[in-house]
Amino acid sequence: MKRFIPYLLAFIAALILLAGVAVALTWAPDKRAEALKARWAGPPSVFIEVEGLQVHLRDEGPRDDPLPIVLLHGTSASLHTWEGWAAALRGQRRVIRFDLPGFALTGPNANDDYSTAAYVRFVGAVADKLGLQRFVLAGNSLGGQIAWSTAAAMPQRVAQLILVDAAGYPPESASVPPNIPLGFRIARMPGLRVLMEYTLPRSVVEKSVRNVYGDPSKVTPELVDLYTDMTLRSGNRHALGKRMDQGYTGQVALLKSLKMPTLILWGGKDRLIPLEFGQRFARDIAGSRLVVFDDLGHVPHEEDPARTVAAVQAFLRP
Repeated sequence: MKRFIPYLLAFIAALILLAGVAVALTWAPDKRAEALKARWAGPPSVFIEVEGLQVHLRDEGPRDDPLPIVLLHGTSASLHTWEGWAAALRGQRRVIRFDLPGFALTGPNANDDYSTAAYVRFVGAVADKLGLQRFVLAGNSLGGQIAWSTAAAMPQRVAQLILVDAAGYPPESASVPPNIPLGFRIARMPGLRVLMEYTLPRSVVEKSVRNVYGDPSKVTPELVDLYTDMTLRSGNRHALGKRMDQGYTGQVALLKSLKMPTLILWGGKDRLIPLEFGQRFARDIAGSRLVVFDDLGHVPHEEDPARTVAAVQAFLRP
């Protein structure tokens, strides 16, 4: 047995060396928000102070719109995910979108609280800051969970609700596939996510983004650049781990209390939150309408903004 010990030690040393080389090759330190603004926060971006954070926000369209449209992005995304919708809507409607705490250029909050309740308070605080009394609220994925939770908490302020592949139900169905994007899987593992705070292979970001598209060929190098930079924003990788720890299950009993007109959009090729959950939202929210885009994935508003926003415009039409 003793004669094998030198070989074992050599093997361990080789593994350590390979790990060191891998870390060196994928070393990706945090980027300060200021360094990212030139590329990703040009006009009409502004930064407003809310709850001690400098919140990256875009507020476009006519200021006399009686029901502004507020758009909430999902995990590891940014306000940029709504660019197609904003371009189509801002000629006639006031459109407001912002980077949620823990993500993109807004970055982490001081107390690592990324619970649904904290996000609901934050959305209310942004609305107060902007003087919004009533508004239309839309959200994708995590943003969808925040949107319907906000609607339940503030029914007098949320006039209409739009859910896009929204989160919130516990993943209890046996038919739900284990298709969590690679970046999210890493963030769920305490050991690996510590390493993720110092390294970030571009390939991990690209695979994660491609995973949420129905047609991965639509994922461009510039889109991968965006998601990579937003992840590298100082403190965001640590915040992602904390966000994962706090779960994606909402108080779904509240869904039956929602009375405002509700549109539910879903990608038929969503591998992260399958269509059966969209159908559950449609059953639980009285009077809601479900529109399915069979060829799109988890971010249908980003993958095909023209087709998805057309359904929104029809919903919003008096």
